[in-house]
Amino acid sequence: MLALIDASNFYVSCERVFRPSLNGRPVISLSNNDGCAIARSNEAKALGIKMGQPWHEIRHLEEEAGLIALSANFALYGDMSNRMMSIAAGLGPTQEIYSIDESFVGLDGVRGDITKRSWAIRSRILQWTGIPCGVGIGSTKTLAKLANHIAKTADRKLGSYPESMATVCNLGALPASDMDALFAATEVGEVWGVGRRIGQQLLDAGVTTVLDLARLSPSMVRSRWGLILERTVRELQGQPCIGLEDAPPAKQQIACTRSFGHPVSELPDLIEAISEFASRAAEKLRRQSGLAGQILVFAHTSPFRSGAKFAKSIVVPLLRPTADSRSLVHSAVAGVRQIYQPGFRLSKAGVMLMDLTSSATKQCELDLEPVETRDRSKLMMAMDALNDRYGRGTVHVGSAARQRAPSDWSMRQERLTPQYTTKWSDMPTARA
Repeated sequence: MLALIDASNFYVSCERVFRPSLNGRPVISLSNNDGCAIARSNEAKALGIKMGQPWHEIRHLEEEAGLIALSANFALYGDMSNRMMSIAAGLGPTQEIYSIDESFVGLDGVRGDITKRSWAIRSRILQWTGIPCGVGIGSTKTLAKLANHIAKTADRKLGSYPESMATVCNLGALPASDMDALFAATEVGEVWGVGRRIGQQLLDAGVTTVLDLARLSPSMVRSRWGLILERTVRELQGQPCIGLEDAPPAKQQIACTRSFGHPVSELPDLIEAISEFASRAAEKLRRQSGLAGQILVFAHTSPFRSGAKFAKSIVVPLLRPTADSRSLVHSAVAGVRQIYQPGFRLSKAGVMLMDLTSSATKQCELDLEPVETRDRSKLMMAMDALNDRYGRGTVHVGSAARQRAPSDWSMRQERLTPQYTTKWSDMPTARA
């Protein structure tokens, strides 16, 4: 058996932990540069706000409906996620963190009443972190995901307040007749892995509910829709096809890109941004114990704004694979100097690390050109440890911090709340 623990409207819930006045009010979190809605409270959903809807289309709801829009506070969300996941791990012996607010937990060998244990873990998460969540239990990942959806929507159908009342659904404890009734009452589009295009094709074929999909022949599904949907059907029938991963697989490419808060025209500003992006990509690379053989650098103007257009990229090969921030930043800056042209209002830039290999396969080679061979791996480990402990950017390469004040290329976060749990000056204080 598997359990999926999923926080309810996670970003908004994190904000409400430290601002109880937001409870019961329509709240959304905005994306980078405050561009669009990426999280919505149920009150905001009731206003008709869609996921990904541009802010300028719903801004009028601030005055008309009391909508509260907040800039995404990723430092807060990441720390609250770590706290939630550490508690969720107590449900079973194995855990796969699927996303910032979702975690699969393996229940093999767990004794006693699994449903009661899940209720206890859910209550502990709510009490210790303030984050409401739902727990879905099934014999496969797809069934656990579906059970979680049922748990989180049951209260909505009853009309109670769902974000504090998300519940537990254990499909394994239900009689076959009750499970069929649940499947028959759930639309096929709610199944994990059924996208919009496939969902419409299923509807056209008369497959409207989860029960309809679960009763299809897997071989027929494979011949008509492919292997992915066949696996989904088999999982709905209780046959595990998607294993629990103890650690995510290593990425084949690592990118760090961003739209600028304001257009960038000057080379020093662009170098500062690219240096920061390359440094962050290098940190991600070291987390998976990898080395990069090439680095791609790009920059372009906005396709939606008037004016001269610019879009260029360059791939800079590295003399030897490395995860050294200094070497990667140096190569990225060399690349941006080659593609830069004055007179353009750049809206976005980024770097991508390519030709990735494992540091465990690193071999000594005969160098035909003199290169600096000093091993900086311990320095990089120390830098990562300091940044993890004291916050991103505590230690960085010089070209990534040309200015002390916020740069033009920095994200526009005009509605950012304090970093309550990761910054001493933002820590809430209680007064008598």
